[in-house]
Amino acid sequence: MNSEDTVDVVLIGGGIMSATLGSLISRLQPDWSIRLYERLGRVAQESSNPWNNAGTGHAALCELNYMPEAADGTVSAEKAVSINEQFQVSRQYWAHLVESGALSEPNSFINSTPHMTFVRGKSNIEYLKKRVDALDGEPLFAGLEYSDDLDTIAEWAPLLAKKRNPRARIAATRIESGTDVDYGALTVQMLRDIESRGAEIRTDHQVTWLKRQKDGTWKLRIRNLVGNTPETVRARFVFVGAGGGALSLLQHSGIPEIKGYGGFPISGQFLRTTNPKVVAQHQAKVYGKAAVGAPPMSVPHLDTRVVDGETSLLFGPYAGFTPKFLKSSTWFDLPFSIRLHNLVPMLQVGLRNFDLVRYLVSELLASRDKKMKALREFMPTAKSEDWELITAGQRVQVMKKDPKRGGVLQFGTEVISGADGSIAGLLGASPGASTAVPIMLEVMQKCFPDRMAEWEPKLREMIPSYGTTLSDDPDAAAASLARTAAALQITA
Repeated sequence: MNSEDTVDVVLIGGGIMSATLGSLISRLQPDWSIRLYERLGRVAQESSNPWNNAGTGHAALCELNYMPEAADGTVSAEKAVSINEQFQVSRQYWAHLVESGALSEPNSFINSTPHMTFVRGKSNIEYLKKRVDALDGEPLFAGLEYSDDLDTIAEWAPLLAKKRNPRARIAATRIESGTDVDYGALTVQMLRDIESRGAEIRTDHQVTWLKRQKDGTWKLRIRNLVGNTPETVRARFVFVGAGGGALSLLQHSGIPEIKGYGGFPISGQFLRTTNPKVVAQHQAKVYGKAAVGAPPMSVPHLDTRVVDGETSLLFGPYAGFTPKFLKSSTWFDLPFSIRLHNLVPMLQVGLRNFDLVRYLVSELLASRDKKMKALREFMPTAKSEDWELITAGQRVQVMKKDPKRGGVLQFGTEVISGADGSIAGLLGASPGASTAVPIMLEVMQKCFPDRMAEWEPKLREMIPSYGTTLSDDPDAAAASLARTAAALQITA
């Protein structure tokens, strides 16, 4: 092979986003050549790794931050419904891949796990009732149950109620159609499939530089970390799906669209137990409310996890701070990401987010006893000796220019694409992996607008609701939930 060959699509980063985009393109345009570069020795080792995230199929079934209470006391379901719509797109595509044989047994990456919310105190209970009322009649939230009865909650999740003060004011919701997803296993299987369709997967390869050429292609410099040898390649389209590493590469690309963007890294830890006696008493993902000043990704939750066929429980996350943008990168990521064009937005974000800074400092200083105290608010019987502390993945929240405030901190994902559509990248975090398919459809709409009409019939075959809204059609929503549940072997 020539030292500088040309491929149609280069994917940077071996996580769920690159895997999803590669999977879609390999089906929509099978004659295009695809090559993926991953810096580490294996794919799915950063944010997509199952122990670096909570594995929640973020469908807004239990995450209260998607339905905050407004200043006037009202609660809107709009964002929650939108997030669920996006998750259904991912779910439909995964079901298609299972039905076509591209993915193996569904329980190797997705398992039924009821999604619950759990709150304490009068004001939080009143809020939860408002949330339930706002979701009443929404087709994608059919089956949502509410209770403030301790015995009922004990039936749903025994560990929440065992040895809890019977006079305590608590409430919970439950919906049985929730899921636990191993995004690492899903990523590996998707990449294995696209490799069988002709794509090249190159691990231990780090993209160090990229520049747009006069002919419209991109020239990339890559270092093969086995032997430390340099390589170059030209690509007609580049996707930067490198998680926390995406910001640096997009800055190196020189596209004006990245100007004004910065990154705010937040680390995390979970408590984990594999004690069979404890694990057997909890089958749910139970989300609470975030502390004042805490980022949405730090909402406390007690989760059932299924990884490699083994069930365990996670509690957390406990947020922290390092200047790293990736779990396996360097301490210079944050300072090296500062540019003249993003300095003001970053300073403005810092000045306006003292609550967040105070929260992160308190989390960094928290003792193990304090961490266990937080767990016991969910699970009164928790014993310290049953739980180990594990380090989760890094999340880099988006900081960007804002015409009114100078700079804002954004808790979400954002697609950055060049004006000519030859390059795109993804910044941000949650809901992330759960909505990988609609996010990658957004990438394709931005970068290949002239091909979307040609691709639409195939997209509708793979994603039947493509171009429509399930929440507007109760019959279509019920049919989609039933069909994908059957294919994925999960509760409808």
